[in-house]
Amino acid sequence: MDGIVSSEMEHRLDFPGGGMIAVRSVHHPDNLRGEGLDLAVLDEAAFMDGRVWPGIIRPMLATSRGDAVFLSTPSGYNWFRELTKTGLKPDWQDEWQSFYYPTASSPLIAPDELRSIRRMTPAHIWDAEYRAHFSADSGGVFRGIRAALETDDYPGPQRDRLYVAGIDWGRHHDYTAIAVIDATARRMVALERISQESFSAQRDRLQRICAIWNPSQIWAESNSFGAPNIEALQEAGLPIRAFATTAKSKAPLIEGLALAIERRSITLLDDPVLLSELDSYTAKPMSDGGYRYGARPGCHDDTVMATALAWHGVSRSGPRFDFA
Repeated sequence: MDGIVSSEMEHRLDFPGGGMIAVRSVHHPDNLRGEGLDLAVLDEAAFMDGRVWPGIIRPMLATSRGDAVFLSTPSGYNWFRELTKTGLKPDWQDEWQSFYYPTASSPLIAPDELRSIRRMTPAHIWDAEYRAHFSADSGGVFRGIRAALETDDYPGPQRDRLYVAGIDWGRHHDYTAIAVIDATARRMVALERISQESFSAQRDRLQRICAIWNPSQIWAESNSFGAPNIEALQEAGLPIRAFATTAKSKAPLIEGLALAIERRSITLLDDPVLLSELDSYTAKPMSDGGYRYGARPGCHDDTVMATALAWHGVSRSGPRFDFA
């Protein structure tokens, strides 16, 4: 249309007859304040600061009696869920309306594609992203933990089995955790936590564990002081491999373990520390559609990370367990 003035810097279109359309970020909510609005569209509303709507956007619509549209996947029992419930109340229908569209309702996505996605997606992601399901514990990552426990004693190292280990390093405030999985049986067989020991002593402890289980692969976190420890262990002849933990690499690592537990593809040790850490592990939805994984404040995740690293090695080896 002739006469439209666009500004890429301000993400704004101004129309010749008056009026404008602008795109704004909510990372700094107070920057949204300004002239009144006729229409506000809040995309991924559930991930916005809870004061954006009532404290900033709503007052800007008051003079014009403007409209608002809220689009989002769920993110726990927060303000967006309460707003959604308001739109479902019969006595509010003249002012608010809510609509629920799970992915399966889209004619653009084939049912077999959804079935394939479901087989490869942990429940906490499937429920929110595909079912549009509100969950009271939006942070819960690992489900079916107790059903995955093994109560029978393991007979000890077997010559016809292949073993994989995972290491999460710690020193003063955190523990170093070492997990060992029987890759043939997909069963966790050993878990140790080390605290307040020098890294030299920790490496000695790891070598003693390896002498017992003879793992074909050892996956260790390489961040920070992990790198020099890995180098020293490689020089000692251990089959250790580095895993650099980043926001991008951590997500598939944790989601892989979560899916294995849900599907009972792995059998876990009935270890109280491991169970506590799995129970308290959280996923925080991010505005880009991903998740930030970690322990709750004041909790540890050392055994979770060690187990996830060991399972990473098992799953990468494939059905033939080719560790070459």
